[in-house]
Amino acid sequence: MPIFELTSDSIRPIESTTFAAENIGERADLQRLLRGDIHIISPDTLIIAEEFGRWEDSRRRIDLLGVNKDANLVVIELKRTEDGGHMELQALRYAAMISALTFQSVTDIFGSYLRKYNRDDDASEVLLQFLDWEEPREDEFAQDVQIVLASAEFSKELTTSVIWLNERGLDIICMRLKPYRDNDRVLLDVQQVIPLPEAEDYQVKVQEKKKKERSARKSSRDYTKYRVTIGGRALERLHKRHAIFNVVKYLCDQGIKPEEISKDFPKGYRMFCDTDGELNSDEFLEKMQSEVFKGGKRRYFCDEGQLIHSDEKTYAFTNQWGKRTYDRIQAILEKFPQFDISCEAEK
Repeated sequence: MPIFELTSDSIRPIESTTFAAENIGERADLQRLLRGDIHIISPDTLIIAEEFGRWEDSRRRIDLLGVNKDANLVVIELKRTEDGGHMELQALRYAAMISALTFQSVTDIFGSYLRKYNRDDDASEVLLQFLDWEEPREDEFAQDVQIVLASAEFSKELTTSVIWLNERGLDIICMRLKPYRDNDRVLLDVQQVIPLPEAEDYQVKVQEKKKKERSARKSSRDYTKYRVTIGGRALERLHKRHAIFNVVKYLCDQGIKPEEISKDFPKGYRMFCDTDGELNSDEFLEKMQSEVFKGGKRRYFCDEGQLIHSDEKTYAFTNQWGKRTYDRIQAILEKFPQFDISCEAEK
């Protein structure tokens, strides 16, 4: 079925084509292009491997392997065919093969992927930042595997299988990639066909409710989010470490010295690390390797714009906060009542 161009005096059909007719390859073109813009078919996903097949006695390879914001692995399979072949069965095998991966093993896999494309980023740091975690949580990582199938079209057999599997608790998404030819341009229509977008919100809410119920039974971790209001401007849905950071950073920007903020905290608690000179992020990290990175993990807010400068020194504020963070924030606010700042937990 064509799509149409709507002009001031006509509705012009744009006819569909095929990837084969346009000489668009599965791996050389589709996979390569989607690798850099994976949000098109899988939002909130970080690609950690391409052509992944690190297992014995098998030559099978996952087209793209990712991690999503729920800390679950994502198997992405691509086909340029008009029926999708048997990609759902192939993806199920892959999902089973990777289901036992740990945070550490994924970090190693991701590191190899980064080096392949000449990136010197620290894989663990990038992954933690993507997940918005302070440190690895093996008991929460890769608890499920999501499957994303992307094809020019899907057969009735395939869609029936996927719907049946989803009803039994799997998480499989089918994305249709339909090419169109418009003179010298090739256009791509991207549509989610399973779950149907009209029903997805309800289905996701039901699944999320069940996940939260299971998580609440298994863990007593504090996932409270906070709203910090500074001078009438509200910062919402903040993790506790970001809530206290915004309070402290604002006070320091107003001229309050870091030592004045931290002096009443328990003895031995190090709220800041500091060094002489007004340094930028790169300079600070280079000079403070032993302080900022302990056990390979960054323990302070030290990205550009997060550092604090006072009395010709540079300070970084710790991001290591526990269950008493809210009490610490309130103690700081009581100490500096002259500033229009408030903090409250969100429901």
